[in-house]
Amino acid sequence: MAQPLMPKATAVWLVENTTLTFRQIAGFCGLHELEVQAIADGEVAGGMQGLDPVANGQLTKEEVAKGEADPNYDLQLAKPSIPLPEARTKGARYTPVAKRSDRPDAIAWLLKNHPELSDAQISRLVGTTKNTIAAVRDRTHWNTQNIRPQSPVLLGLCAHDELEKEVHRARDRLRKAAAEKEKAADEAKPAEPPSQS
Repeated sequence: MAQPLMPKATAVWLVENTTLTFRQIAGFCGLHELEVQAIADGEVAGGMQGLDPVANGQLTKEEVAKGEADPNYDLQLAKPSIPLPEARTKGARYTPVAKRSDRPDAIAWLLKNHPELSDAQISRLVGTTKNTIAAVRDRTHWNTQNIRPQSPVLLGLCAHDELEKEVHRARDRLRKAAAEKEKAADEAKPAEPPSQS
C-alpha cells in the first residue's frame, strides 16, 4: 500500500488532532502500532512538528471522519489531483548546449557500431541533422580530427532503451528487405520444364 510522505510527522499530527485508533494511524502511515502508541506517549518523535495530511492533499476530511466513526475502517491515501505531464511524442529532440559538441562523437559511434541504422533513426536518437551525419560519415565535418566515437547513451544524448528500440527496428527492416529480395528472385526464375522420361 502507498504511504504518505513523512510518515512519522503525519502520525504525530494524526495522534494530536484526530480520534483515530493507533491501529488506523499505524496502517495509514506504515508504522507499527506500538510505535504510534509511543508517539502518543511522547517517547518517540518528541518535539517533531506534525505534518497535516489533509492540508497537503494526502488525506481528505471525509476519510478522517469515516475513520473516526468506524474504528475498523482502514484509511485510504487520497489520489493526487496534480495533473501528470504528458509525454512528448513528436517534435525535434532538444539537446542542451553543453552536450551539442558531443553529437559528432555519438554519430561516429553509431555509424561504426550500428551501420544498419538509417540517417533518420540516427537523427532521432542524437537530435541532429542529416547533413551533419553525412559530414561525419564522409569525414568532411569541420572538426573531424577531434571526433572520438563514444556511445550516445554514455554521453547522455539518448536512453539505452531508445537505442535498442531503433536497432531492433532497423534489423527488422533489413530482414524484411532481404526476404522481399529473395522472394522477387524466386519469382524471376524461369519455371523448369517437366522432365520427359
